[in-house]
Amino acid sequence: MSTVELNHEHFSLSRLFEVIKENKNVVLSKSAKEAIQKCRDFLDNKIDNTEDRIYGVNTGFGSLYDQAISREELAQLQVNLVRSHACGTGEIVPKHIVKTMLLLKAIGLHYGNSGAQVETVERLLFYFNNDIIPVVYQQGSLGASGDLAPLAHIALALIGEGEVEFKGKTSNTANVLEEFNLTPIKLKSKEGLALLNGTQFMSAYMANVVFEAKKLLELANKTGAMSLESYDGRIEPFTPSVNEIRNQQGQIQVARDIHEILSDSDLIKQHKEHVQDPYCLRCMPQVHGASLDALNYAEEIVTREINAVTDNPTVFPDEDAVISAGNFHGQPLAITMDFLSIAIAELGSISERRTYKLQGGQRGLPAFLVANPGLNSGFMIAQYTAASIVSQNKQLCSPASIDSIDSSNGQEDHVSMGANAATKLFKVLENTKQILGIELMTAAQGLEFRDVNKTSSRLKELHKSFRQEVPFIENDRYMSDLLRKSKDFVSNNV
Repeated sequence: MSTVELNHEHFSLSRLFEVIKENKNVVLSKSAKEAIQKCRDFLDNKIDNTEDRIYGVNTGFGSLYDQAISREELAQLQVNLVRSHACGTGEIVPKHIVKTMLLLKAIGLHYGNSGAQVETVERLLFYFNNDIIPVVYQQGSLGASGDLAPLAHIALALIGEGEVEFKGKTSNTANVLEEFNLTPIKLKSKEGLALLNGTQFMSAYMANVVFEAKKLLELANKTGAMSLESYDGRIEPFTPSVNEIRNQQGQIQVARDIHEILSDSDLIKQHKEHVQDPYCLRCMPQVHGASLDALNYAEEIVTREINAVTDNPTVFPDEDAVISAGNFHGQPLAITMDFLSIAIAELGSISERRTYKLQGGQRGLPAFLVANPGLNSGFMIAQYTAASIVSQNKQLCSPASIDSIDSSNGQEDHVSMGANAATKLFKVLENTKQILGIELMTAAQGLEFRDVNKTSSRLKELHKSFRQEVPFIENDRYMSDLLRKSKDFVSNNV
């Protein structure tokens, strides 16, 4: 197992997920340890030599900021914070999202502006490296004072409380620590706040979605190209010249990709009786391209965030300053995730339209893509299913970021609701995988009524791989299982 050092390097999404998916061991570099320790020493000295109130260090939290806490109670204050804020509920966050959260929290703390102990950051990385995954719940964060509730469940595991998933089962954290002969972390002043304040719940969801969605869009281009072949569509809308004069970079890229996918197809070159295709085929560069532009923007925003310090207050030893501000506020992520939900949902929306067109009994294809329609209903209800999911995506795309609910007795009076934006975004992505899976079933079926051997080499390869999981439908059969297999195929290819 290779080892990666956190040394203040800038993580791209590709680098981040290379580390995660290849199960690389992550440790603190010498310089990172020195920066963390320098900040901790500064904060300890500050507390010992001042009577000033420092928010969250020797005061209460939120609207209790005016309550002074004695030096003897500073450590207990942090433990109480973690316990009281672990108020998550709802569904359990998927393990791969929580694992991302662990790494992102360690990245945020390793810059040395948070006052954490070296031991605390190393314990986060120990959990990450050994797949000790705290049980975190989806509901509870307002996305503004950081992701308080979900991050509290991670902090709870650091102090030996709560539950973790380890070796395929859910266990009490204390029991897992005993397996490794480890003792719970004893939090020092401000550490609970450093762990709980931050955007790692939102940014972990967003990073995973952006990373997968970019590959999903590539598969959507291939699937759309297969639908174009099945529908006996025209190549002209994908020629470089017509797309370049629009000046939209996403459109230009998508048109180029689809044109290349079909470059060695005999089907696309054969004579066409019709002079124009429906929008869902002809306008793929414009629609997929707009989603690509949105994805590229979202990648820029989330890449900034995963390399940021987002807790509060932040500590600047060289400036002799501890500053209470608002870096935990999730608005940059919340607005972008709402925007991104629309972009991904549109990939599903136009995909469902292609599924619909292929079943209409047009251009030499049988109705509902079965050789004996009437006796067989074929793909009729598969399209209903896709339409139902598209409708749910529309509902999920109602923006979360325009909502705000006053909290903490009015001290936290504008919140981003970015956590809700994050979980909605994740659901939209999962839905769109299924919609594209249904289109792929439909397009693969339609292609076999043409001639698979006459399509392009890249689509032959995609068709062959898909047929290893989902068969051609000769006569009506149980479809739900095949729809789920089609989604699994999409998921495994992104």
